[in-house]
Amino acid sequence: MTDIEFHIATRSIGRDHPPFLIAEMSGNHNQSLDRALAIVEAAAHAGAHALKLQTYTADTMTLNLDTGEFHVEHPLWGGQSLHALYQQAYTPWEWHAPIFERARELGMLAFSTPFDESAVDFLEELHVPAYKIASFENTDLPLIRRVAATGKPMIISTGMATVAELDESVRAARAAGCRDLVLLKCTSTYPATPENTHLRTLPHLRELFGCEVGLSDHTMGLGAAVASVALGATVIEKHFTLDRAEGGVDSTFSLEPAEFAQLRLETERAWAALGTVSYGPSTAEKSSLVFRRSLYVVKDMRAGEVFSADNLRAIRPGLGLPPGQIDILLGKKVARDVPAGTPVSWQLLGEFTSRPLPVVEGLSAHRPDPVRQPQRTPCTVRISWNARCATAVMPSISNSRPSIPSLSGVPWTWPGFPISRSATASAWVPRNRVAMSLRPAIWNTCGRRRAP
Repeated sequence: MTDIEFHIATRSIGRDHPPFLIAEMSGNHNQSLDRALAIVEAAAHAGAHALKLQTYTADTMTLNLDTGEFHVEHPLWGGQSLHALYQQAYTPWEWHAPIFERARELGMLAFSTPFDESAVDFLEELHVPAYKIASFENTDLPLIRRVAATGKPMIISTGMATVAELDESVRAARAAGCRDLVLLKCTSTYPATPENTHLRTLPHLRELFGCEVGLSDHTMGLGAAVASVALGATVIEKHFTLDRAEGGVDSTFSLEPAEFAQLRLETERAWAALGTVSYGPSTAEKSSLVFRRSLYVVKDMRAGEVFSADNLRAIRPGLGLPPGQIDILLGKKVARDVPAGTPVSWQLLGEFTSRPLPVVEGLSAHRPDPVRQPQRTPCTVRISWNARCATAVMPSISNSRPSIPSLSGVPWTWPGFPISRSATASAWVPRNRVAMSLRPAIWNTCGRRRAP
């Protein structure tokens, strides 16, 4: 499918751009505004593109009860009520403006995750450039519709959601006005394990919902986040803290500044390494071709002496003929004295130096019966000459021998012609017999097939 690209404020989001990195403060401010501002500064210096908060109060999240399902039993947050946990973790709403302002001063974007419609109204007053929907709210359709109605880009974490639930949420967002959407693969365990991260879901998410995808990563370390880039993640969110040893509700699975800086470096390296589908020497590799193996004279030879396994070897560097020509050369006489260390060329055989380049004309193809094979498709046939014969290189055509193009009027044998010459020409072959996805098949002048 085609790439979907959009902008969050000044930042481009898409596979043609480095991953968009979000530092999630969450409750790691430990109820100190000074610490919160220090986290903003550390995130900016570590290379985060955006700083994200969570906008709620304990009362908008749950009831003030400490019985039954309202009591938390969890390795990180257990032994208290949900209300007490959220009271400890929430970011006071009056802090949002100074935190956002400091982030913008440092060149970062700043936005938040709202947990109810009153939070959306509040954040609209602060002119946030985007919104995030948390995994635990990804089935809250009224909230999704309210956020979508702002017309701003939406990032939705997909933790725990089934395909049917995601479909319902995405449809609700689109119908309510969301144009720019990112779905983040997320595992709603804290911390998450690599085994439960399932990054292979990312391409499927992109294909299924026609939107950008990314990772909200609760694993320890950087491995999952860096790997996600190879599978198409364009947005990566990681929790962030100054120092895990200082505590905080989410500090256990948060990155410290030096780690986040490494995340920025490695995700950009991973993105740059994706490149395109490419074969053959790259521009940067061309200077290394000289270090390939090639054929060299390894013992002094006198004029008239024949090439043998004792005096002809494939070694580095690569200034001689390709090693694949050794069978043709063995038994051939050299025309002059040749010292050891000489790269082998056809000119060493003397008799091959004066032949003119033949003109290739009249290339045509056996045309099939127009009733049985009415459709044909053009095919380029590459002709390479060596000292004894010409070779036609063409797409692999079915599993049986194809109708080899008839080179009418073209001599197939030019004794003594240098192997380094080549040319291309067009021919017609039956369309229904061309399998372009298979390896090229090489047919020599005798009609025998050999490996390319």
